Amino acid sequence: MSQSFQPIDASAVPRFAGLPTFMRLPHVTDPAEVDIALFGVPWDAGTTNRAGARHGPREIRNQSSFLRAVHHVSRIAPYELCRVADLGDAPVNPFDLQDSLAKITGFVESVVAAGGLPLAAGGDHLCSLPILRAVARDRPVGLVHFDAHSDTNDSYFGDNRYTHGTPFRRAVEEGLVDPKRTIQIGIRGSIYGAEDMAFAEGSGMRVVYIEEYFMLGTEKVVEEIRRVAGDGPTYVSFDVDGLDPAFAPGTGTPEIGGYGTHEAQVMLRGLQGLDLVGGDVVEVAPPFDPSGNTALVGATLMFEILCVLADTFARRQ
Repeated sequence: MSQSFQPIDASAVPRFAGLPTFMRLPHVTDPAEVDIALFGVPWDAGTTNRAGARHGPREIRNQSSFLRAVHHVSRIAPYELCRVADLGDAPVNPFDLQDSLAKITGFVESVVAAGGLPLAAGGDHLCSLPILRAVARDRPVGLVHFDAHSDTNDSYFGDNRYTHGTPFRRAVEEGLVDPKRTIQIGIRGSIYGAEDMAFAEGSGMRVVYIEEYFMLGTEKVVEEIRRVAGDGPTYVSFDVDGLDPAFAPGTGTPEIGGYGTHEAQVMLRGLQGLDLVGGDVVEVAPPFDPSGNTALVGATLMFEILCVLADTFARRQ
């Protein structure tokens, strides 16, 4: 492996200086130069109510300046294990949803074709669908999905089948996600009708409602994640509204009564050893949290996923 990219050292260059990139890593444009590609998807055309997640990647980059080089618990040093850099943003079209889906898929396909693992900052949760079209084009993958919502509705406002509430139904229908290797953690909140969860439960997804999460406890939920995901290729998607809005108010569809940031970190660390093929952190909407705290949460969770992805990459070598 060629020399790995390293983040700017905050003890040498102040965090408030320099151009903002994910984790203060170099910005590169050639996917062949990286093993893990960090990139933004500044797009929220799938949002049904409070827009603003299109601004997530830029603010997550700003807040990621707080992150350092080594995980304090696992001691994983991702930048020593593989080449990680900021590939910029996937191309999007704010006026054409289908064109954006195609552009995002094409961008991620270039990463996958070069042998890299994608790690995205959204954007709304519809961003996961085009990424999955790239990483699961040859076979379905398992899914570890942190969220307050199942995102398996069929349509909104008539026959609009592509929204942030529908990506994982489409992913199953397209053969991208194996529902029997899918687990959703933190589901809660009022629903439109009693049948809203019929697709998720009927297709074989393991749905951990928030009440069961608190009954089992974080460690048991981690065991369940690992059981469901198994040994096959697995994608991880983290919607920040899975967290209680006390920890992440800057999101489009907040739901009270969620888990906290520490519990989320523990669950993400519990993915170490799985056969991970990529991930995303979505639904950070900075306009709803001027403090920047939600974007800091997004950046930190992105680092947690980065560490387990780096461990995955290193184990494959």
